[in-house]
Amino acid sequence: MPISDIPSGSQTPEENQGEARLHVDGVAMVRLLGPQDRLLTTMEKQYPRVNVHVRGNEITLTGDAGQVDAARRLVEELLVMVRGGQDLSPTEVTSSARILEDTGLNLSPADVLSQAILTSRGKSIRPKTLGQKQYVDAIDENTIVFGIGPAGTGKTYLAMAKAVQSLQRKEVSRIILTRPAVEAGERLGYLPGTLTDKIDPYLRPLYDALNEMMDPEIVPKLLAAGTIEVAPLAYMRGRTLNDSFIVLDEAQNTTPEQMKMFLTRLGFGSRMVVTGDITQVDLPTGASGLRLVTRVLKDIDDIHFSRLTSDDVVRHSLVGRIVDAYTEYDAQKQALHYEREQAAEFANRAARRAGIPHDRQPKRR
Repeated sequence: MPISDIPSGSQTPEENQGEARLHVDGVAMVRLLGPQDRLLTTMEKQYPRVNVHVRGNEITLTGDAGQVDAARRLVEELLVMVRGGQDLSPTEVTSSARILEDTGLNLSPADVLSQAILTSRGKSIRPKTLGQKQYVDAIDENTIVFGIGPAGTGKTYLAMAKAVQSLQRKEVSRIILTRPAVEAGERLGYLPGTLTDKIDPYLRPLYDALNEMMDPEIVPKLLAAGTIEVAPLAYMRGRTLNDSFIVLDEAQNTTPEQMKMFLTRLGFGSRMVVTGDITQVDLPTGASGLRLVTRVLKDIDDIHFSRLTSDDVVRHSLVGRIVDAYTEYDAQKQALHYEREQAAEFANRAARRAGIPHDRQPKRR
C-alpha cells in the first residue's frame, strides 16, 4: 500500500509543532523497525525533537515541525529501500538522514544507497554512505583511484568488491591484491615456517574478504590458476600488469620509491585502486609514499583521489567518534608544534639583532 500522510488536524497551538502519520504494511514495518527496534532508536537519536509512536501499521511523528517533516521524508526513503529488498542497518539510517539534510545535493538516499555491487550467499555488498557511493563511482570512471580515509570506511572492501565484479563481468582476466609487508608494532620475522608462512599474516585480511565475496570452494582454484593473485608488494617489481584489476592495500606503509614502482606496473586494459590511511603510517622513517603521491599526481587526468571521513565509517558507531578524537588530537599537536617553531624563530631573530653568538641562540625543537 503506498505511503500516505493522513491529515490529522491535530496541530498544537504552538506554531512550531507538527504531526505526520504514515501507513506501512506489516512486513515492511518489521524490516523498517529492525531487530529490537534498533532502526527506530537510531531515527529518534537523529531527530531528538520528534516523538515516534508505532501502533499497528501506523507510524505517528509529532514534535518540532521542521524535524517532523525531515523524519517523514527519511521514513519514506527507508521504506523504498526495504520494499526493494534491501536490509537496513543504523548506518543506512544515519547516511540517509545526512543526504536529506544536504539541500545542495538534491539526491534520493534510496537511489544513492541501493546500488548493489555484488550479491554473495544472499548478502548484497553496496555503498552505505554518500562518500562510499562517490568512491565506487570514481572506480568506474577512472583508471587509477586512491581511496584515502580512516579505518572502517570500506576502502579496501569496496575496492575488492569492484575487482570481483569486474572479473565476473569479464572486464579483466585476473585480480591482483597486494599490500606492503610492514609490521604494525609486532615483529613477525621470527615466526616459524617458510617465507610464505611468514608473509601470510600480512595478507590474511585480503583472503578473508575474498572468501566473503566469493564461494570459498572456488577461491583456492582461482588462486591456483593465477586468476586471483595475493602477494606482497615486493613481488610486483619488474612486472607489467595487463588486463588486470589491481588493489594496493595499506598504501600508507609504502615508501615513495615503492609507490612509484607500483604505479608504473600499470599495463593495458588494467585499472588500479590504492587504499590507505595517512594517519596510520607504520614505516620507521614516517616518509609515506601515499602522502607524497597526493601532491605529485593531484592534477593528472584519469587519476582520482577519494577522501573518506568519519561520516563514512560503517563499523561500530564508536569507531567514528574515535577517529574524530584522534584527528582533533593530531590537529592540536600540529598546532602546538607550529607555535613552538614560530616562538623559536622569533627568539632567534631577537638574538641575532642583539648580537648573541649563534651557538648561544635558542634551538628549535
